[in-house]
Amino acid sequence: MTSRELLTIGDDEVQVFRQSNLRNLYIHIDPPEGVVSVKAPLDVSSSEIELYLLKRLPEISKTKQRFAAQPRQTKRQYISGESHYLWGKPYRLQVVYGAPKATIIKSVSKIIMNIPDGTTEEQRKHLLTEWYRTELKRALDSAVVRCLRKVPVVVDDFRVKNMKTKWGTCNIEKKRIWLNLQLVKKPPECLDYVIIHELVHLLERDHTNRFQSLVEQYCPNWRDAKALLCSYPLDAYDENVGASDVD
Repeated sequence: MTSRELLTIGDDEVQVFRQSNLRNLYIHIDPPEGVVSVKAPLDVSSSEIELYLLKRLPEISKTKQRFAAQPRQTKRQYISGESHYLWGKPYRLQVVYGAPKATIIKSVSKIIMNIPDGTTEEQRKHLLTEWYRTELKRALDSAVVRCLRKVPVVVDDFRVKNMKTKWGTCNIEKKRIWLNLQLVKKPPECLDYVIIHELVHLLERDHTNRFQSLVEQYCPNWRDAKALLCSYPLDAYDENVGASDVD
């Protein structure tokens, strides 16, 4: 069961989502504008939520300022000379027309896109996106094995998609974990951190003190990995890109 309401805290309108399966309050601050929302148990009053938000205002303001300051790439046109990241390293895109079929090859410093004449910007974007998907899935097999050696759980499925506000999310009932495609652009340790974070949800549903202790146990460098996620430039914001957190 879920219900919604809107609260005004300072200059912010905060959407409140009440859920029957929650035991604690959770704040979400979504990029790029820093839109604030709260997940809350059904039996927590509006006044309690307001007090909780007022106490967290300094933290909320700090996070919103970080979003505003985080570097963001200009909108990509998928043309020669652009910079595109892979596993934390910038590569120069080289677009070569006249190919009989579309392919992508990675060299030491370049991502070389061979495409037929007349290929549109949308087609170039799709080609690179699917190449990124292949690269992430290639790395995912070994990363999952590595992380499952640390976290004693069983997972039925890992899937990849572009997500607007999350680096990862876990469906506990189905034991299914979704990972944000944008992780392929971040350093490899970021992928391990997000996987471990989601695996721990199968041991502890909510972000409790026990949850944080388990993440610390299985991923001692999680703070460094999270800092890397926040320091690397994000893609130009659109309806699919731009993540701020793990869930």
